[in-house]
Amino acid sequence: MTTTPVGYGTTARLFHWSMAVLVLATIPAGFLMVQEGLDRSLQNALFIFHKNVGVLLLILIVARGVHRLRRPAPPLPAGMPGWQVRVAGATHGALYGLLFVMPVAGYVRVKAGGFPIETLDAIGLPSLVPRSDALAAAAKAVHFYGALALAAVVALHVGAALQHAILRRDGVFSRMWPPVAPHRR
Repeated sequence: MTTTPVGYGTTARLFHWSMAVLVLATIPAGFLMVQEGLDRSLQNALFIFHKNVGVLLLILIVARGVHRLRRPAPPLPAGMPGWQVRVAGATHGALYGLLFVMPVAGYVRVKAGGFPIETLDAIGLPSLVPRSDALAAAAKAVHFYGALALAAVVALHVGAALQHAILRRDGVFSRMWPPVAPHRR
């Protein structure tokens, strides 16, 4: 009798895949929206998209973190080399950290710079930071370098997932795929 590897539940999978889609959309939008010579209406649409999806990502990463504290990750395969376990742990820690820091830095950059975040403004949420060019510049730097780090960590994460799914076929990828957990008997 074969045993099905233990995987994440549906809630964790839906957090993962919805955030993956949003992050993979906001990274290129963020890099594109600051390009010189871009059509102004497209640039404005990208800024609005990027800022408001950032708010949604912040809400999702906090909810996901709470969920993860209540339901720890399923165990990795017993035969997985120790260095891979350590790299996986570091990568996941970096992802969680960057997925929290990026929207916070983006929020501070936008609000300290005196710009709107349309969804938050629409619900009447006052700015949580003062108007400050120096604070906006510091947050912009954190957001820019964080974006480079996030893109690198996402690439590492996707590469490792594909390696486990296609080459190793060791059950690591199936812990998170498909997006809805299969019914277990």
